[in-house]
Amino acid sequence: MKKSADELQFHLKIKRGDIGKYCILPGDPGRCEKIASYFDNPVFVVSNREYTIYNGFLNGEKVTVCSTGIGGPSSAIAMEELAVCGAETFIRVGTCGGIDLSVDGGDIVIASSAVRQDGTSREYAPIEFPATADFNVTSALVQAAKYIKADYHVGVVQSKDSFYGQHSPERMPVSDDLLYKWNAWKKLGVLASEMESATQFCVASSLKVKCGAVFHVIWNQERELKGLPSKVDENTENAIKTAIEAIKILISENK
Repeated sequence: MKKSADELQFHLKIKRGDIGKYCILPGDPGRCEKIASYFDNPVFVVSNREYTIYNGFLNGEKVTVCSTGIGGPSSAIAMEELAVCGAETFIRVGTCGGIDLSVDGGDIVIASSAVRQDGTSREYAPIEFPATADFNVTSALVQAAKYIKADYHVGVVQSKDSFYGQHSPERMPVSDDLLYKWNAWKKLGVLASEMESATQFCVASSLKVKCGAVFHVIWNQERELKGLPSKVDENTENAIKTAIEAIKILISENK
């Protein structure tokens, strides 16, 4: 049974008034403190399971960062409970692996939509429904990426449930299906692969809230397979800065 906004939520252990309207969603709880360091007056709120929450201020507006863990199920739980407690705009900040050859390690990818190769989104919408980012949030992310002078791409990403289904597809009993679909994503110009945005976009649509996503590209296995120069880069700073600046833009637009 869903709890009311005035009750402590089952998983996040927060209630109405504990968070801001704007919320950044990393997967890794260890990344929350780093993201919160960009806030004015950051404060730790609570940590339970994979969910760690900090608050602070941007442009005078209370904002929140809440980790979601890996994958769709835990992301959906976080968004459900955050929305009950007052969150209205979400930006996923994560990492991804490049698919399209134009995408290299160290770039950032802003998702306009996501391939629904996940399970959780199917409990929110029929598979025919597109997993699409909010236009205004996406526009703010593009403006922010330009502002910080990041190398960025905008387009479709793939959301999957199995990390090793991507990286070791040949050993899986369903390898034929995995490789067939991966080849299709390449031919369709899908930019990168990650594990949360399809779920988050569909959850946002069902809850009538806004959601966008920005990813740091760690590397591109397809560039490596083609013998092209391929960087490995684990510095997520530009993706974080893009999300921070995007929220500032959205706050200014909404005042």
